[in-house]
Amino acid sequence: MGILNMTPDSFSDGGQHADHHAAVGHAMAMVDAGADIIDVGGESTRPGAQSVPGEAQINRILPVIEGIRSSSPVLLSVDTTQAGVAEAAIEAGADIINDVSGGTEDPHMLALAASKQCGLILMHRLKPPKEDSWSDTYTEDPDYGGDVVGSVRRWLLERAADAKAAGVRADCICLDPGLGFGKSVEQNWSLVAATRDFVETGYPILAAASRKSFIGAVTGITDPAARDAASAVVTGVQVAAGARLFRVHDVAMHRAALLVRGDRADRTNS
Repeated sequence: MGILNMTPDSFSDGGQHADHHAAVGHAMAMVDAGADIIDVGGESTRPGAQSVPGEAQINRILPVIEGIRSSSPVLLSVDTTQAGVAEAAIEAGADIINDVSGGTEDPHMLALAASKQCGLILMHRLKPPKEDSWSDTYTEDPDYGGDVVGSVRRWLLERAADAKAAGVRADCICLDPGLGFGKSVEQNWSLVAATRDFVETGYPILAAASRKSFIGAVTGITDPAARDAASAVVTGVQVAAGARLFRVHDVAMHRAALLVRGDRADRTNS
């Protein structure tokens, strides 16, 4: 899943794809590099980011979704917590709703996903971005009762159950533990180490570690854009644990890491 942020303030690539034509070109480059899904967002979710009105999000992303769809059959996801934005994106050609609030911010989101029978990614977060902090700036660990893995896993399963109760098919649901969202450095690494625990829920798991601050905290790499190689190592750890979906900035690097891993596994099995 290649990341395409139509935002001026995302933590790594804010402002890089503000022009719609350039954004479509970047999306096509990611497809050529091996992306199976392009994730288009019109609102930054970095710590401290302010919410963006739905109309502004739609104005940012719709021309891009339409441009990509006219050029490619690649799967498209819309990164939003607002049902109105998601509906406009689906009608323009998007296939998946990627909701970082797990369907909690907009009470209409689950019903919309059910009516469209589209893909639905439910992510865990502790609080909205404007109230959150970078993982390496917490003075005290966010409170998960001493069990961040169990707490996040239970919450995601509850949200999946709510989605199904709203009419979303089970095979349309994907879960995301929300690396970097309301977790300290140590808590993020605990979630990475427990990837198999999430895979064992039976739902597809989206791994989204790319360039995040908890990687910078252990590598000493302060520039998010320089964290791609380290991010690909995390991808290798998570694919070994059973994750199969990866939201990344550098598609080519992660694709190469996954292909090397797959080739090794095939040779071993044969």
